[in-house]
Amino acid sequence: MPRPRSDDKRAAIMAAATRIIAAQGLGAATAAIAKEAGVSNGSLFTYFDTKADLLNQLYLELKGEMGAAALGGLPAADARTQMLHVWSRWMDWATANPLKRRTLAQLQVSDEITASARESAHRTMTGIGEILERSRANGPMRDAPAALVFALSNALAEATIDYIIGDPDRADAHKQSGFDALWRMIG
Repeated sequence: MPRPRSDDKRAAIMAAATRIIAAQGLGAATAAIAKEAGVSNGSLFTYFDTKADLLNQLYLELKGEMGAAALGGLPAADARTQMLHVWSRWMDWATANPLKRRTLAQLQVSDEITASARESAHRTMTGIGEILERSRANGPMRDAPAALVFALSNALAEATIDYIIGDPDRADAHKQSGFDALWRMIG
């Protein structure tokens, strides 16, 4: 008979995986993740069939959390105002969660993340994609492939986040400068 699963243990495993992957990379052993979570390695596999399953679930959880943070409290407003809201909330989430950001960056380039998980994560970001599409509808990037626009926006966001982390006293100025650059590119 399978052991009952605990939401608290699953959350502990996910938090431990975030910390361990941020520190050691995707090659980190599941035993290290289990130890950090305070569970046995066997217990970890009660929650996740394989390490790849753990990585895919962690990817989905982190993308969902980031997307929810960016869209939380979205005002009913014009595209620029909504894009500024998403941008600001994205910056806030990333700077408040450096380990999650670092882990998500590694997961995003991992071959372990399945096409199905990537598609599911993409669906969780639909609201952001819709705002980005409305924002660029009449701008200089209107005819560029959406994936390119998103990749450029992400690169600009990562650079802005790095500046905010490196110079937190000027976080608001960096956030605004990054958004101004984004808006000139797409708006």
